[in-house]
Amino acid sequence: MTALDAQTEPVSPVGPDAVAAAQRRSTAIERPKRATPLQVFRQMPFVIKLSTIWLLLIFGGAIYAKLDTVVFNDALPLQNPNLQTNNFNPATGEFGDGEPNESWSAQHWLGTDTIARDTFARIVHGAWVSLIIAMVSAMFGVIVGGFFGSLVGFVRGRTETVTMAAMDVILAFPALILLLAMVSIFEVRSLTVIALVIGFLSIPTYTRVARAGSLAISQREFVLAARAIGTKPMKILFREVIPNVLPTVLSYAMVAGAFVIVVEGSLSFLGLSVQLPTATWGNMINQARGNLKVNFAQVFWPSMALVITVLSLNSVGDWLQKRSAHRASAL
Repeated sequence: MTALDAQTEPVSPVGPDAVAAAQRRSTAIERPKRATPLQVFRQMPFVIKLSTIWLLLIFGGAIYAKLDTVVFNDALPLQNPNLQTNNFNPATGEFGDGEPNESWSAQHWLGTDTIARDTFARIVHGAWVSLIIAMVSAMFGVIVGGFFGSLVGFVRGRTETVTMAAMDVILAFPALILLLAMVSIFEVRSLTVIALVIGFLSIPTYTRVARAGSLAISQREFVLAARAIGTKPMKILFREVIPNVLPTVLSYAMVAGAFVIVVEGSLSFLGLSVQLPTATWGNMINQARGNLKVNFAQVFWPSMALVITVLSLNSVGDWLQKRSAHRASAL
């Protein structure tokens, strides 16, 4: 090498370690901060805020009712949902003063049903059944369906063909027949069996949603760049694809949870959900429909609880989906 070449050869002012550190600092600076739950709540429109508050009340009431039954042995200030208030009460050793089909009062905020059980307590306890089934369905969908959808949308090929064919088979199988078969096999209409069956049947729809998101994310610049520099496919899947697909899947879980609650209510109305006398909104409507002309309120209150909960889940889910789509477009 001549002296002239040595003079004209470019010299890096910094070493490779300094360059890498600078890149990490720039990445950290450019990465947007995640909003806290309080900041997200403040960004919500007024109607979405009301829906969120209602869902929090339903969630808190369901947890409170379960703690009252399992942990505190009905010691908390919430009436037993199966206690007939006009029948003999072993706790007091005397007959209660309640009346069937009673209107609202200080003792019974939403009145009583045809056998003098407190309607408010049964609605709060019925929320637990809807909550568990919706959460189990969401867990199956997000964890199993979200993973398989992200995987097949990223790797494509034969894996995608086989997986989506299996999902189509599950999606085409009549849910009511499967539920009846499982109830016949286990010979019990338990909350666990029904939640697992509905959760299993929820996997295909989540897989389709995750696959659509994964197909789009897999063609983005940061994924193509990771492939170009030789990053392992599984590392790209878990660090780049799944984190960007997850917000959409979680948003869809809110909307899907509303559908699952309607399904459980329909099964309860038909007598195919949990065993009586466990309170659910569906069986409350079914039991009260025979006295519709006598006491319309006993159909109205559980129906309104079901309708408002489903409407709130749909509203919050739609808003979160739009918000995640807006954030994804900014990547």
